[in-house]
Amino acid sequence: MRSTILLFDIDGTLVSMKGAGRRALARAFGAELGRPDVFDGFEFAGMTDPAIVRHGLGVAGAAAEPATIARLLAAYVACLRDEVRRSTNCLVHPGVEAVLDAAAATPNVAIGLGTGNVRAGAQAKLERLGLHHRFAFGGFGCDHEERPRLLGIGAERGAAHLGTAPGACRVVVIGDTPRDVAAAEAIGAEAVAVATSAFGVDALHAAGAAAVFPDLTAPGVLEAVLG
Repeated sequence: MRSTILLFDIDGTLVSMKGAGRRALARAFGAELGRPDVFDGFEFAGMTDPAIVRHGLGVAGAAAEPATIARLLAAYVACLRDEVRRSTNCLVHPGVEAVLDAAAATPNVAIGLGTGNVRAGAQAKLERLGLHHRFAFGGFGCDHEERPRLLGIGAERGAAHLGTAPGACRVVVIGDTPRDVAAAEAIGAEAVAVATSAFGVDALHAAGAAAVFPDLTAPGVLEAVLG
């Protein structure tokens, strides 16, 4: 069987944090710049944390210097840890744990993350819901601001985890937005999309996903993910 690297998105795909990330970013911008309102009406879906911060700085009329982005991301992570600790309604999406169990039981499969979250933010969210230990590696927003680039880094780490050359592996990106699908296509990966957030099945098909499901409990999910 050909070695397979799985790269799971977090928000909307694995879990719903019920707005904890947005609240944390608003708090961070309020504390650092006095502008908790910069994300009002702005859609985060499929974006990376650094790109979201860059947008917020633009709205605030502040220069998006690397040091400023880093400072705001650090403030965000501190606020996020507090938000997820206090949250009582965040959840793991249906079918996630069953798919992870099946993948873990399948030889030559590496289970990783492909997420716009910075690594520390990803850890805070997944630890809150008992999932962090499931993922041996990943590509993160702190690796690169552009989603295709961070997915490529995640795929390289997955190949190293398997002890295989990256080009010899099948790479599958599991996500919930058209941006996930486009980024998978950009690195030559297969996109498996789930309609568990703001985008419906039709929109994800239109984006070009190789397979689209209502959620990860649907018939055919394991075949699409594991091949």
